[in-house]
Amino acid sequence: MFDFDTPVSRRHTDSLKWDLEDCRYPMWVADMDFAAAPPIRAALEAKLATGVYGYQLVPADFAPAIADWWRTRHGWAVDPSWVVFCTGIVPAITTLVQCLTEMDDGVVMLTPVYDIFYHSVENMGRHVLECPLSYDGVYSIDWVGLESQLARPEATLFILCNPHNPTGQVWTENDLTSIGNLCQKYGVTVVSDEIHCDLTIPSVDYFPYGRTPLGDRAVVCVSASKAFNLAGLQGAAVIVPDADLHRRVERALNAHEVAEPNVLATVGTIAAFREGAAWLDELRAYLYRNRLSLADYLARELPEAHVVDQQATYLMWVDMSRLVSDTRELCDYLRSEHGVWVTAGAQYRGNGGIFVRINVACPRAHLLDGLRAFVEGTRRYLSRS
Repeated sequence: MFDFDTPVSRRHTDSLKWDLEDCRYPMWVADMDFAAAPPIRAALEAKLATGVYGYQLVPADFAPAIADWWRTRHGWAVDPSWVVFCTGIVPAITTLVQCLTEMDDGVVMLTPVYDIFYHSVENMGRHVLECPLSYDGVYSIDWVGLESQLARPEATLFILCNPHNPTGQVWTENDLTSIGNLCQKYGVTVVSDEIHCDLTIPSVDYFPYGRTPLGDRAVVCVSASKAFNLAGLQGAAVIVPDADLHRRVERALNAHEVAEPNVLATVGTIAAFREGAAWLDELRAYLYRNRLSLADYLARELPEAHVVDQQATYLMWVDMSRLVSDTRELCDYLRSEHGVWVTAGAQYRGNGGIFVRINVACPRAHLLDGLRAFVEGTRRYLSRS
């Protein structure tokens, strides 16, 4: 019903992903090369057609649209009064770090993890307390290590990534409940980034942290930006059930001036969550086939590369340790000599240095072209040694 195969030209559009020098195969930053769902485009076009682009209020339907989506799609009974608009999950997390912790406090994270989290913590004068995930070809939580970090006296905040970026792990209800119990035991507040939650593979459902027994004491960050390719609209929300915590968070978001929408942010979000379900279901199926295409291609052409078994995101996490000990130089070579942009995993810390992250959210023909260039470039890089 929806066309994900026809390329959309993004060159010379000031695209962060595409408008880079010598970038022929952009498979790095987390946005998709697909046109937005038709209902979203129609809603945005109708807003633009008014011809007036002044200051905006958050529409009355914004919070109910989010609440309805999480109730019907994910089984979490969100009260619209818990929802606060913000201009993005990163601004929200930076604000939350500042308002929920003190200078020199420790913020616990499961690593490797989305690199901007480190910036949000360290730029605010706090410290990251890394809990490396256990890895033996697949990832799991080191529960002894996690409790050790949460028990540290300086630990006051835990930033959860659910589903996890870059590993693609979907945490189970038991995982999340255990995290909540440990955080309660040591008086640590949970902030959960759930931006990738609607991008699970078709056979897998994600479990919202807010549905756990202690989920009402957390801050859950959500957005349509990843699942519906709306990152440029700069719209997101935080869901905070606890009344006292809600007041504190809402006050901080307003104080940091990240609680007012641009002219299109809420329009796109509402259309996505009200009318985008059919498009999203087809997208997830298409992305799953792309994931299989990547795994099959690398198994044939570069069998030393191990594709981690992932359940979510369109960002494939590929273990290159049988080829190189650190992927940074390889990725630099691929960019400069072959125009292949993939992400070296070291920036995500933990054991990320042996990985590359590859974005498969593009028409399949483009994906296969990029993979051919990636494999050829990797072989040439290895032949130089």
